Amino acid sequence: MIKTNMDNYLIISGTNRPESNTHQIALQYQQVLDGFGIKSVVLQLTGLDLMVRNPGYEKVERELIIPANKFIFVTPEYNGSFPGALKCMIDISDYKICWWHKKALLAGVSTGRAGNLMGMVHLTAVLHNLKMIVHPYQLPISSVHKLKDEQGRLVDIPTLKSIHNQVQEFINF
Repeated sequence: MIKTNMDNYLIISGTNRPESNTHQIALQYQQVLDGFGIKSVVLQLTGLDLMVRNPGYEKVERELIIPANKFIFVTPEYNGSFPGALKCMIDISDYKICWWHKKALLAGVSTGRAGNLMGMVHLTAVLHNLKMIVHPYQLPISSVHKLKDEQGRLVDIPTLKSIHNQVQEFINF
């Protein structure tokens, strides 16, 4: 059973690298939400200056982050953690109105075998510090490059089912 509500979903593609596996997986999450009749936006960090608060970031914050109450963080593994660009975005935000008491779902993306498990642990700690409620079903997507077709679409049936089940739980969370 799917709960109907007025949640506002923002999917954060947690890297500033262009044409990343992470962004492709973030789009897959958006497609799954669409299948449930839920509209969402994917925020790409590519091209954003995240080193200091600036008008460009403040516009993203005002139009996308603040209105959202449910976040899906799709994060690649960078040096056993999550990308600095995502951390910088969190650090320059007005954290009380952006993050406090909102809900988060995490997916890790890696070409390696662990699917960014450690990065999701680190990100969970940061989000808990921001008083966010993190859903316990965190999905590590390992060897992501082997799960896609020539066009870059995710085609691995078990992974697609896991994303669907994870999103379904998050909708009811």
